[in-house]
Amino acid sequence: MNQVMNHLLLVEDDVELSGMMSDFLSRRGYHVSVESNGLVAMERIRTEPYDAVVLDIGLPGADGFTVCKGVRPHFLGPIIVLTARGDEQDEVVALEAGADDFMSKPVRPNALLARLKIHLRRLDKAGQSAGGNEQPAEIILGDLSINVGSRNVSLAGNPIELTTAEFDLLEYLARRAGEVVPRKILYVDLLEIPYDGMDRSVDLRVSRLRRKLGDDSQRPTRIKAVRGVGYLLAN
Repeated sequence: MNQVMNHLLLVEDDVELSGMMSDFLSRRGYHVSVESNGLVAMERIRTEPYDAVVLDIGLPGADGFTVCKGVRPHFLGPIIVLTARGDEQDEVVALEAGADDFMSKPVRPNALLARLKIHLRRLDKAGQSAGGNEQPAEIILGDLSINVGSRNVSLAGNPIELTTAEFDLLEYLARRAGEVVPRKILYVDLLEIPYDGMDRSVDLRVSRLRRKLGDDSQRPTRIKAVRGVGYLLAN
């Protein structure tokens, strides 16, 4: 059981499924609130203190994509999106909307629990770093500035808004700037899952990072792909 009880919002309109997931997570030390309407969920996320959100796509009021995009500027915690469609395009849209993670239904409770632990652990580490007495570490790569303590990023002096997952990826590459980081290593170290050769989660995050950093997707100069190997962040 967690030493500090994390408060989760589960946004799911399937009453039986939400009840099962809520009971499972509650028994493992989480405080779980449930909401079935997308519009109401948006308001609750904006005004109530949640540590993480588990968000279904097919919702009344507003779909999960709309909810995620609407709350992302205000909510800094992890958002895990669930969908029954099994469509890769859903994953692209979810990540574009600001989701930190994506899982296809039927979701195995233990797999969801593992993902939540990973994301919340990173959030705790970020808070401890920002609250420390030492000056936060800063990585400078040309006009790109990455403040690890506050988790702020600026490009040519202009702030760049990143999700938790995007910041983690950028920081990881920045600490290894000039080196090619194998894709399978990114999966193991960042997502804490083995790379099966088909999952495109990291590729999608790289694509989103490139756009936010003004990098040409066709001829990137900042985050470069090394065919068949991985990625390199230019130093």
